Amino acid sequence: MSLIYLGQQIAIYGDITTFIIGVIGQTLNIIVFCSLRTFRQSSCAFYLTTMSFVNIGQLFFGLISRIMITGFAVDWSTMSMTFCKLRQTIFVFCSIMSYTCLCLAMIDQYFATSTHRRWQQWSHIRIAHYLMIFFTIIWSLHMILYIFSTDYVISSVTGKAACIVTKHYIANYRYYFVALCITGYLPVTLTVFFGILAYQNIQQIAYRTIPLVRRETDKQLTTMVFTQVLINVVTNVPFITLTAVSTTLNNSATNTTVLQRMQFAYIVTTILFYTYFSISFYIYICVSERFRRQFFYVLCHLHRKQCRKQQQVVHNQIFPIQSQSK
Repeated sequence: MSLIYLGQQIAIYGDITTFIIGVIGQTLNIIVFCSLRTFRQSSCAFYLTTMSFVNIGQLFFGLISRIMITGFAVDWSTMSMTFCKLRQTIFVFCSIMSYTCLCLAMIDQYFATSTHRRWQQWSHIRIAHYLMIFFTIIWSLHMILYIFSTDYVISSVTGKAACIVTKHYIANYRYYFVALCITGYLPVTLTVFFGILAYQNIQQIAYRTIPLVRRETDKQLTTMVFTQVLINVVTNVPFITLTAVSTTLNNSATNTTVLQRMQFAYIVTTILFYTYFSISFYIYICVSERFRRQFFYVLCHLHRKQCRKQQQVVHNQIFPIQSQSK
């Protein structure tokens, strides 16, 4: 069995599994965060809710296209210029926004658990709304570069059209700044740094005179987000590092065996990369007993509410009286 065939099989089944559990998990995140007042009033939970929305967008515009290309040899981006530009744009936008939300959530928890009241004031739902509007506008304007620089290019080897960034300086900007910095080592460094500080803060939170509900919420959210940060290091750093190495080797290496091994490693690390966008719900369930209780409460509450609506509909129906024949 060749590495190429093995990599294709891993990519097909791994990507499909990641897509299914990701869409289900992110949808459940949104339901839980939007259903409970505790989360609706939390700036950190607002960032996590927004991150769940953009993660779903990343899975649909990034991963499902990869599944179609790898598993069924169908590249939608070569069939429509509109989809070609939209996929490149939305794919990068969702990735940047997701890491932005993770950074803001971790920094927000550092502010929320800080012993300095001045820093605590920065952890506020209104500030979170303003920051999210600001970054949405900034990254939307940033995506204009991709709309005007993406086009079809005919490969000299295969003779098939490919949807890529045609301008050389934009491609370098995307690789060296966006891929390696904005969605690479920068969010990893920021989140780990503020995560360690926030974790140190919650170790001393029991000795502070703050309301019990807020204390438990801060401990819960800090644990959830910091665990996700650590998982992000495992899923993101190998992909970024291998991307940098493979680009260098592809430009210089001529050994077919080396290139095949690099391609196989790239497939595996790409699956790891996409798991970041799909497993946050399962991380929260595993590390937070309080989140598990909240999740089951939301499910039971929604189920009871739906049953009551159905019962009210049945009770309010007017049935005709059938006359008895003599």
